[in-house]
Amino acid sequence: MAGLRYDLAAIVLAECPAQLPGGYTDLTRTMNLSSLLYPATVRAHVQLDSKKALFPFVGDLASRSLGLDAGEVSEALLERERLGSTGFGRGIALPHAKMADLTGVRGLFLQLSRPIDFNAVDGLPVDLLFVLLSPLDAGADHLKALAGVSRMLRNEAIAERLRGAKSDEALYALLADTETRDAA
Repeated sequence: MAGLRYDLAAIVLAECPAQLPGGYTDLTRTMNLSSLLYPATVRAHVQLDSKKALFPFVGDLASRSLGLDAGEVSEALLERERLGSTGFGRGIALPHAKMADLTGVRGLFLQLSRPIDFNAVDGLPVDLLFVLLSPLDAGADHLKALAGVSRMLRNEAIAERLRGAKSDEALYALLADTETRDAA
């Protein structure tokens, strides 16, 4: 299929995709962030000095909030990041990894108090991070979650609201509200 361009951001996570005429799947349905995030996995005003400090911090947060091994989370994310930066531009990154001991796709969201260098595609430092952790066998679900989160975060109005959140609770409320109003 020469000439076709596949864009992960064009796919939206849908638990039960609707079928359109011709057998095509409706990929514009609203993404369900509440199945990925919990209040305990969302942090506002995180103070980190570097990308290197990010992965141990995320590992510790995943350990406390999801019961995962902090070192394994940190190493899995770092291993994926070595393949290429997950910073996709405009101050946003989407670090992700597949791991054993997960029963479903899980997310952690960080709003940094000060942007850090992330080797993003546009060269801008990153201050919003949505971390996705998926089971080893979550092929399609992992890709759908990546695409849906990417699509949501590319919306400039959503990103600005997330940057303006003053607390963990406000940030989580914005993310939970976004799924019903803005992600489709």
